[in-house]
Amino acid sequence: MPTLRVNHLHAVAHSRLATATLQTLLLEVAQKLANTHIGLVVVCDPDGVMAGVISKSDILRRLGHCLGSACQTLARDLMTTDVICCHPDDCLADVLGAMEQRGLVHMPLLDNQRRPIGVVNARDALRALVQAGEYEEALLRQYVMGIGYH
Repeated sequence: MPTLRVNHLHAVAHSRLATATLQTLLLEVAQKLANTHIGLVVVCDPDGVMAGVISKSDILRRLGHCLGSACQTLARDLMTTDVICCHPDDCLADVLGAMEQRGLVHMPLLDNQRRPIGVVNARDALRALVQAGEYEEALLRQYVMGIGYH
């Protein structure tokens, strides 16, 4: 079975994508992160190119310094700019390994122009790799048992 690539997760990664501009208020970013399947907001420059990311943890750390809805912090002032990202043709196992090594749960998925096209979630990546391994194992078991490939 061929090596799984990140593009195998395109549909689910795309459904996890939430973006903001550099000028988006922190409160609006927090509202996007309130959605249960969104764990990372990708902040984009005016050309739609990723400039950074904001996680739920970033929001929680900042809330202690804000005065509720009066908070005027902008996305550009809170975002992480040194971002590890992946591309559709990257090996999914390598991406998951990089996420594990850096303690990441989410990783932006970018096109060749560094525009966001999704967010890879570690659980989704692991699930896909396990399912692929189970499928491969079942094929091998059927072959060894004389059933042959289907």
